[in-house]
Amino acid sequence: MKQRGFEVVTAYAGQGIALPQRKTAASAGYDLAAAADTVLSPGRVTLVPTGLKAYMQPGEVLCISIRSSMALRHSLLLANGIGVIDADYYGNEQNEGHIQVAVLNLGTSPLTVHKGERLAQGIFSHYLVTDDDAAGGIRKGGFGSTGRS
Repeated sequence: MKQRGFEVVTAYAGQGIALPQRKTAASAGYDLAAAADTVLSPGRVTLVPTGLKAYMQPGEVLCISIRSSMALRHSLLLANGIGVIDADYYGNEQNEGHIQVAVLNLGTSPLTVHKGERLAQGIFSHYLVTDDDAAGGIRKGGFGSTGRS
C-alpha cells in the first residue's frame, strides 16, 4: 500500500520530470524543481509548475518552502510564506493535484528559473486537530480551493 510520495501529473507525463529526492540521510525536505522555464518578474508573484502531485495519508500534510539558496542568491520568497498541500489535494477534479510554487521575486531584475532547477522543498508532516473538530467536507477544486463549496 502506498503511504506517501510523489507522482508526475498527466499533463507533464513523458516530459522528463524527476521525482523529488532528499539529498542526505538527515535532510527533511524533498527538493522540488521547476517543470518548465519560468520568468519571475521583479516585484510580482509567479506560479512555477513542478509537474508533480503528492499523495499521503489522512492526518498528513506536505509543507512547501523556498530553498534557502534561492532566497539568498536570488532574493526569492514564497509568496504565502509556506505552502500547504493537503492530503485531499491529490487527484482533485480541477487540476489532478498539480503542485505549483507561488514565488515572489524581490530582486530588481527578471530571473528565469529553468526546467529542472531546484526551487523549493517539501516536507511531509503529521498534524493535529482540536477536540471539537467537525471538518467533513470534500474538496471540489484545485489550487486555493479549501473551504469553497
